[in-house]
Amino acid sequence: MIKLIASDMDGTLLNNKSIVSQDNIAAIEAAHRAHIKFVVATGRGLSEAAPLVQELNQRPDFITLNGALVYNQQLQPVVKLPITNEALTASLNILAQHHLYYEIVTTDGIYSTSRIQRIQNTAYFLKKLNPTLLYKMAVARATSRSELMNITYVNNFAPLLENPQTEVMKILTFKGKNAQDFSDACQELQNLDDIIVTSSSPNNIEINSQKAQKGIALTKFAAEQGIQMQEVMAIGDNLNDQSMILAAVIGVAMDNAIEPIKEIAQYQTSDNNHNGVAQAIWHAIKLNRTMERNGKNN
Repeated sequence: MIKLIASDMDGTLLNNKSIVSQDNIAAIEAAHRAHIKFVVATGRGLSEAAPLVQELNQRPDFITLNGALVYNQQLQPVVKLPITNEALTASLNILAQHHLYYEIVTTDGIYSTSRIQRIQNTAYFLKKLNPTLLYKMAVARATSRSELMNITYVNNFAPLLENPQTEVMKILTFKGKNAQDFSDACQELQNLDDIIVTSSSPNNIEINSQKAQKGIALTKFAAEQGIQMQEVMAIGDNLNDQSMILAAVIGVAMDNAIEPIKEIAQYQTSDNNHNGVAQAIWHAIKLNRTMERNGKNN
């Protein structure tokens, strides 16, 4: 039986307007009534993720920053996996050599050295989600949405990184104008030890500790809840969802997922604009009911 469902956010739980549909909300509430735990598993930080699911009657647990920080329903951190100092220095050197804009995510939030580039990259991301959206409107939306712009701007990262209390959980960098620099940097980063390089959209690279993967975090979280991975469903659309889709007994690919995710999934649902998460949840509920009728508990 399915006792836990983990869902990615962007391109999965959220539609192209970055909203959780009423159908998805209803399905999540139905899962709770059916005693199925729901956890959000996202590359976003908590300050970006939590406001987007505030309409849920019951607050979910959160696997954030691709598994680097996990929070319980009381929003207390229960797992923390920062990037090692050596891997951090090597990663930032590569990004600097290729002149790539990047953001640093710590336990205290997101830091950037350029508000303009932050807005431009967020606008590009929104336009990718909704191709019909005019770029000017994407910029306006990026500027106005607090959960997208909840960020601290600094002149440079040196004081932050020199502070011994700083724990860097993720580095996020973007393609920018020079695609070759982006591609070369990605290749060099993948050769480093102690980090994992994934992405949540075609224009970004997400750098985490090797241990900070959604699949690893989901496995640990499930174990703490007394749930086996044979009782877990995971839903996603992109490379940073791969590990949890492989770890779950039922990996679900969105219809809008990239091909590598569809190839490893056991089940494919509708896209994020047509309540694919709701469809997957109802599929899990139906499976559980069928097993109950057959007299099976696992």
